Amino acid sequence: MKANRIRTILMIVLGVILLGAAIDPVFAAALLAHIQHDPSGGLLGFAMIGNMTPAQARVIDPVLTEAARGYTNGNMVGQALFPSVPVGQRGGKIIQFSKEAFRQYNTGRTPGANTRRVQFDYSNQDFALEQHALEGTVPFELMEEASAVPGINLGMGAVQMVQDIIAARLERAQAALATTAGSYAATNKVTLAGTDQWSDDASDPITDIETAKEAVRTQIGRYPNTVVMGASVMAKLKQNPQIVDRIKYTGRDVATPELLASLFGVQRVLSGDAVSATDADVMSDIWGKFVVVAYTEIGGIAQMGRPSYGYTYRLRGYPLVEVPYQDRNAKSWIYPVTDEVDPVIAGAEAGYLISAAVA
Repeated sequence: MKANRIRTILMIVLGVILLGAAIDPVFAAALLAHIQHDPSGGLLGFAMIGNMTPAQARVIDPVLTEAARGYTNGNMVGQALFPSVPVGQRGGKIIQFSKEAFRQYNTGRTPGANTRRVQFDYSNQDFALEQHALEGTVPFELMEEASAVPGINLGMGAVQMVQDIIAARLERAQAALATTAGSYAATNKVTLAGTDQWSDDASDPITDIETAKEAVRTQIGRYPNTVVMGASVMAKLKQNPQIVDRIKYTGRDVATPELLASLFGVQRVLSGDAVSATDADVMSDIWGKFVVVAYTEIGGIAQMGRPSYGYTYRLRGYPLVEVPYQDRNAKSWIYPVTDEVDPVIAGAEAGYLISAAVA
């Protein structure tokens, strides 16, 4: 019965294509191009929609969805401080472990005595995912022309364009969290001024980073592994006389992020190159003139006592691309992309903020 139903639907779909070719060749070419791009997710996926629940039917373009999940913009660095953690619900508790692992316990035991016990408690706060959705548009005419040129996939391009916009919003949210001084204790932040700013030849950025590393280590028992800074900070830091002097024997003319990571004793140094535009098209660096020094990694119940700076909670299976649909009035294919995320600082003591790093 089910197989007969699928065959019937397939015949109807093929009939629609043939009829469309006679009435609207542009629409038919666009539909065929989409099916050629992904036969199982296009034609068969369309045929199977009658057997799906609304939740299942929402995602029937596995190729584009997989592309959306795997796509990254190299200019975005927020994920280094707030790595993604998949969650199964849109709200819950952020696990923030306390410091039992660092306390001194009397572990000695005499014969016949009870063994002492320790329980790892944790504090918690709430997270609530926010949904962000946008649709990419590809006109029938462009789809028809692109289908004749090998290697051009306008549907994938539309998805990636939308992903860039959604990712930029997330980057701004992550940067706003990380660069808010109020999120840090007094021991874990500093504002530079005058000759202390790294744009001044008399400044000492290496000592500033070492101070930040020690502040984090004394709080969590681990040295930071990540340094994120604004693009303008990176530009000045590479020209700082102290940095130039330290790298002159390496055979390199420019202080690369890899060289700086080695110099600072961390796993990675990243420059936040992404910019944001106002409604008046005024551009500004998302990461400004800040430097964030942090210890960050994915941890959970199985890694009690392993504090991480931040997470980006993301609904499992997201971002997703819903099945593209046609807007007959606009004569276009529409590609809806949806993400549900919430970046959070899980352990501010695992981070250190340097504000006004350059003039």
